[in-house]
Amino acid sequence: MSDTAVVSSDSRARMACRSVRPMARSRSAGLGAVVAVFMAGCGSSGALVTNTAGLSCVDDSPRCVGERQAALRDMTSDTSKSWIQQPPTAAAYASGVRLFAYKTKKSELTCTELQRGITEANAGPAILRGPAGAGLSPAQVSRGVILAGEVSRELSRERSRRCAG
Repeated sequence: MSDTAVVSSDSRARMACRSVRPMARSRSAGLGAVVAVFMAGCGSSGALVTNTAGLSCVDDSPRCVGERQAALRDMTSDTSKSWIQQPPTAAAYASGVRLFAYKTKKSELTCTELQRGITEANAGPAILRGPAGAGLSPAQVSRGVILAGEVSRELSRERSRRCAG
């Protein structure tokens, strides 16, 4: 994994918010760069999930970065985790907000919620590459596919560690 994995969530978000375009420069930039691009849309905590604009805002404009930050902040502070019950869209996969929420909350998720996250992450590549992802750029699809794979592996490890079966 990248060196950002050993840094705290708040530090990681601050580091990532400094640079939102590393993946656009090089195909071989690696997973760390992909994580940095998505983390530009991250925050720490907030109120109940009411801000869903960031789920469909997929470009790297300051407006979209702010919307993704607000959406992630809302999701990660939602104690009911109601966002888990809402179906994701192709744009939600491309924005990375839901997947980062799963990553951030993985230690607090129940075994059922972990499985739901794994299922959602595993479905991401097909959704992004299918008709629902037709309006996304190849780079957005690629980053979403890579992130979905990473999240699936992380949630699977967490589930194996804590859950029977």
